[in-house]
Amino acid sequence: MEKNADIGLIGLAVMGQNLVLNMNDHGYTVAVFNRTVKKVDDFLSGAATGRDTVLGAGSVEQLAAMLKRPRKIMLMVKAGPVVDSFIEMLLPFLEEGDCIIDGGNSHYADTNRRTEYLAQKGILYIGTGVSGGEEGARRGPSIMPGGNPKAWPLVKEMFQTICAKTDTGEPCCDWVGEKGAGHFVKMVHNGIEYGDMQIICEAYHLMRDLAGLGADEMSDIFDLWNRGPLDSYLIQITRDILAYKDEKGEPQLDSILDSAGQKGTGKWTGISSLELGVPVTLIGEAVFARSLSSLKDERIKASKLLVTKNSVPVKDKQKFVDDLEKALLASKIVSYAQGFMLMREAAGEYGWSLDYGAIALMWRGGCIIRSAFLQKIKNAFDKESRLQNLLLDDYFRNVILDAEDSWRNVIVQAVRSGLPVPAMASALTFFDGYRSGRLPANLLQAQRDYFGAHTYERVDRSRGEFFHTDWTGTGGDVSSTAYDV
Repeated sequence: MEKNADIGLIGLAVMGQNLVLNMNDHGYTVAVFNRTVKKVDDFLSGAATGRDTVLGAGSVEQLAAMLKRPRKIMLMVKAGPVVDSFIEMLLPFLEEGDCIIDGGNSHYADTNRRTEYLAQKGILYIGTGVSGGEEGARRGPSIMPGGNPKAWPLVKEMFQTICAKTDTGEPCCDWVGEKGAGHFVKMVHNGIEYGDMQIICEAYHLMRDLAGLGADEMSDIFDLWNRGPLDSYLIQITRDILAYKDEKGEPQLDSILDSAGQKGTGKWTGISSLELGVPVTLIGEAVFARSLSSLKDERIKASKLLVTKNSVPVKDKQKFVDDLEKALLASKIVSYAQGFMLMREAAGEYGWSLDYGAIALMWRGGCIIRSAFLQKIKNAFDKESRLQNLLLDDYFRNVILDAEDSWRNVIVQAVRSGLPVPAMASALTFFDGYRSGRLPANLLQAQRDYFGAHTYERVDRSRGEFFHTDWTGTGGDVSSTAYDV
């Protein structure tokens, strides 16, 4: 069989099909395979009809035989054991220097393992985040590749051709780093996505239940916000969702059950933040908010038994909306600051050399969190590549300090009225904690030393020197080993 395909793709669900069409639109010949082979035939006679350079394969052996060398095969399959299964299926038909690309939402630790495993067999491996949903895959996604650096030259031209572009034409794709770095960055992207969506939902909730605004009024507000600093894909689609009417002419949104789902990447971000000791509080609250929403039956019961009388009506709706815009922006800044903190800590832990400005650029177009805001982040890291925290950048510091009064007003109003704002409130609490030169952790350390002899450091001694107090007079001088988790 003639070896004329530039790349093979396995997995013809929505994302896989659209990536194939995207690649083919840009002049690449693509061979495709799906475990349910009928999907190959359906795709060729459906969405890919008339495309002579989209080729169907009936097996992984046939797929491998159709590819130019070194072979490049992209997996767009469910994360987890399915990826490992396809790797093992492919190995007998691959040669040294061939490349496997995992474009699914795999956990970065699995990508670490697979990169090392395949390197031992002479096979190059890329774990790449692909963001943008169905439309992004078709027209240009954000692509975040990592893995074996030797593989990057094989796919660089293709990936940077099919990916989204910024307004100035820069590709929203660049090499992220070794092993699982690409999937880690995609995981953080998804965590930030969770946070963005939650704070937008909280803003909607407050406008609806506190300010008494209707769907059309809120749609107009989101439209206005989308022309300012909050300009983003998620603000834009929220505007469109609020304006959408059902067959009765009523807001479609009102008919949707308030019980949210999740696929796990936000949870992974939270778990990773705990493992690395990074206070990614807003994303954690966003994940928990989804979990709380799933307790629909319990919430209905509780709403009838735990009735309060704390509602405080909004007197000046325009001022409240203006305050809410600033609160939303300030919370968003904190969310991204926390996400970049997590990436920085992971880079140190795993030996990755991450370019944070380049990451912001990769998210500038094509992906779900794409926004004008990301250009400001790129500018911040271009100015100071070793910036410790976005909150310390001049632009973000000035914006958040300008928003502070409005931010606090919104949180106070929500709390007094009994409406939950877990993400916005956690963002404000993080801000207050981060700017505090002295926190009550001295008492916490004293408590730990009292009951467990865990020791503490002193303000009048060098860091790294530990002390223990015999608080009861009966504990003696023996202390526990000092350690951090």
